[in-house]
Amino acid sequence: MPRGRRLIVPNSPHHVVQRGHDKKAVFVCDEDYAHYLNTLEKAKKEFDVAVYSFCLMTNHVHLILAPKNRPECLSALMKKVSSKQTRYTNKLEGRSGTLWSEHN
Repeated sequence: MPRGRRLIVPNSPHHVVQRGHDKKAVFVCDEDYAHYLNTLEKAKKEFDVAVYSFCLMTNHVHLILAPKNRPECLSALMKKVSSKQTRYTNKLEGRSGTLWSEHN
C-alpha cells in the first residue's frame, strides 16, 4: 500500500531525510558539500523556507525546514536542491541517472 501524502504545515518545522540511491555516497569531497549548501542557501530564499538545521552525511542528509506561508514550497525547494546536486554530480563523474533514492 502506498504511503499517504505528507501533511505540511506552514511555519512549522519538518524533518526531511534524503538518501543516496542504493545507499551510495552522495558527497565525496568538500566541494560536493559546499555545492549542496550553496544551492540550499539560494533555494531557501527563492521559496521562502526557513532552514533551522542540517546534517550532511556521506550518503544522506537530514534537514529541519519550515515553509513560511505556502506548504508546496517545501517540496519545490527539495526538488530544486536535489536536481541541481544530481546534475552537478553527474557532470563531474561523467554519468547519468538518479543520485537520490525515491523511498526514504
